[in-house]
Amino acid sequence: MATPVGRIEKEFLLKSLYEGKTPVKYVKDRHEYTLTLVEKSGDELIFCHDKPLNKQKIHTKLVFLFSYHGQVIDFHVEVIEHKENLIRCKVPDTLYKNLDRNYLRVDTPVDLKILFTFRGDRYNLTFPKISEYETIKIDDLGRNSELHNLSGLLNQISASLKKFADGYKIINFKEKKPESIEERIVSETGKTLFIPSTSGLLPKTDPYPKKRIITEDLFKRYLETTGIGPAYLDDSYHRFLKNKVDDGIYSDAWIPILFHEYVIGYIHIWISKEGTLPFEFSILDSVYQYAKVLAFSLKENGYFDHGRMTNEAFEGKVLDISASGLLFSYPLATSLVTTLVVDSELTVTIEAPYRTISVVAKIVRKFKDKNVGFFGCRLMNMALEDTRFLFEHLYGRQIDSDDTEFLAGQV
Repeated sequence: MATPVGRIEKEFLLKSLYEGKTPVKYVKDRHEYTLTLVEKSGDELIFCHDKPLNKQKIHTKLVFLFSYHGQVIDFHVEVIEHKENLIRCKVPDTLYKNLDRNYLRVDTPVDLKILFTFRGDRYNLTFPKISEYETIKIDDLGRNSELHNLSGLLNQISASLKKFADGYKIINFKEKKPESIEERIVSETGKTLFIPSTSGLLPKTDPYPKKRIITEDLFKRYLETTGIGPAYLDDSYHRFLKNKVDDGIYSDAWIPILFHEYVIGYIHIWISKEGTLPFEFSILDSVYQYAKVLAFSLKENGYFDHGRMTNEAFEGKVLDISASGLLFSYPLATSLVTTLVVDSELTVTIEAPYRTISVVAKIVRKFKDKNVGFFGCRLMNMALEDTRFLFEHLYGRQIDSDDTEFLAGQV
């Protein structure tokens, strides 16, 4: 995912652009321009472009891209003045690296029409909602003969939990709304509250690639949202842990049961016998799997059918597009936008003169302003001939040998 660079690194990269005369790319109306940073003074930059470019209006925002030691970096600048072959602009607020693409996004050509449709089932449910999407695939569940027998599956999970926990609960938020601090933080974050030893501390780091643990820092930040002042955070945190010990709980874990973007409940396990080995991450992995199987079984048994929605194509406002991704916006004041969450997938139909492309897009980032939500998407597994067509349609040239890495790596 695109990562904003820090202030010091930003200054270093801009200095390298200026001193090294590193070429900067800009694409407009299927024409590619190469620019060079010729002056860097205070809060302003001046770029020189290599060929005639239609005059850019004041306050227009341009997207530039360059490569630094193999790392592709892009940034937005706001035009202050454009005279002849010189563009004077404001220093960008930030630069982005670790892009999920390595070719520049451009303004959407006027002859492209782009439609979006949700893939798979979509639901409108009354459970707590989070901002990410949980995909459950049958291949991830292993072989389980009880998937369609909910009561049998619950008995099977209960028997497994008893092997390593002194006590357990499986809670459904349809029957019980989140009340305790543990229930609220799990339902609002969609992450696991894991306390290996209540006489110790919460984990300081999350070892999972896709973060799923409530760390000590995240727990304290949550406490702040409940109205606890910064000066009292440590005291509240340690008192929370001490109450566990006083209640005879020595190891504790609250694992959410996730379905799409909803937290439908949780599995709570604990150790109450002093001297018993505390829970380890391997135990969490097992309970995560039980939670996935349980959510899938509920779906298979029609538990969510009442909330299933009809998938209809919608036309978001595409702000920019590349041959490997796009950014679109949609008004926040709609029910549809709440279902556009990170990791959910859409079918994107790109209608161009003489050709229509259908491709899967995954939402990889999401942000918003006052009235509009913005969604950055990665185009997934596009057919090679479609990639070539889209590349040539956007950039006004054929793919050459310099674009081999672009095609092979990050499309």
